[in-house]
Amino acid sequence: MSRAYDLVHRTTYEYPQPVTDSYGRTTMTPRDLPGQVVHSTSVVVDPTPADTATHVDYYGNRTTFFGVTTPHTRLVVTSRSSVEVSRVAPDPDTLPTVPWEDVARAVASGELEVAAVDEHALVGLREAVLPSTHVRLVDEVRTWAEPTFTPGRPLAAVVVDLAHRIRTELTYRSGSTTVHTTQAQLLAQGAGVCQDFAHLMIAALRTYGLPARYTSGYIETRPPAGREKLRGADASHAWVSAWLPGAGWVEIDPTNDQLVDDRYVLLGWGRDYGDVPPLRGVIFTEGKGAHPRVAVDLVPAGSVPFE
Repeated sequence: MSRAYDLVHRTTYEYPQPVTDSYGRTTMTPRDLPGQVVHSTSVVVDPTPADTATHVDYYGNRTTFFGVTTPHTRLVVTSRSSVEVSRVAPDPDTLPTVPWEDVARAVASGELEVAAVDEHALVGLREAVLPSTHVRLVDEVRTWAEPTFTPGRPLAAVVVDLAHRIRTELTYRSGSTTVHTTQAQLLAQGAGVCQDFAHLMIAALRTYGLPARYTSGYIETRPPAGREKLRGADASHAWVSAWLPGAGWVEIDPTNDQLVDDRYVLLGWGRDYGDVPPLRGVIFTEGKGAHPRVAVDLVPAGSVPFE
């Protein structure tokens, strides 16, 4: 069984003074993965770029570079994709029951089954326990997470509990944080958005020596009849991939306290948000920059997303 979606992601900048040159890179093209097939995709930039190219980055994410050299006061970047998703969320009770300490020791020592067959995968696991720009391994996170990491507890139970605690102990509040908000600041104020919650969960896992990565994507904007609209559905979304021996990378959404299923479309992953922002770049202008207006619509195929 699968679900087909039409996806539109549009970012608009309005500048107070003319911009002579604009150079950007997008991560707005979904990945082809087991359980996710991209049937069509495009990225359109207005004004028309003088130069554009596609690229697959270090993590396998699909990116698009563009350079606009026509003077402009408005820049619009629109991604459209048709995606089919057959991903099934695993039953937590059927996941492997390896204790979290055993996983941490195996990753630290390099004594992993994956090492014999895939050196790149081993490097990825070792990278996924390191601090990064937006994920700090600090005492505040260790103290907050400590009640979850009881001795001998299965890693699957640890992952599920962390997601549940984030959902129930912290408040989802749009505009309460910025991309520079740290995990210590998030815990102090008790409120944030999906990006903050993903970073906190990743920090907790890495603090205890467990591989975790940041995943960027979308959740269905218009839920089926009888289902509540999910948090974060009006913009790009973020969740966590935790590595579990015997199951691989397990995707879990702490913002909504659930394992990821066919209501999610995955864009890409990295160490944290800094590896997979939807859009980044530089402009040349004598005026101030502009804050983007972002509009996202992920709807069942055949519905009408916004134009």
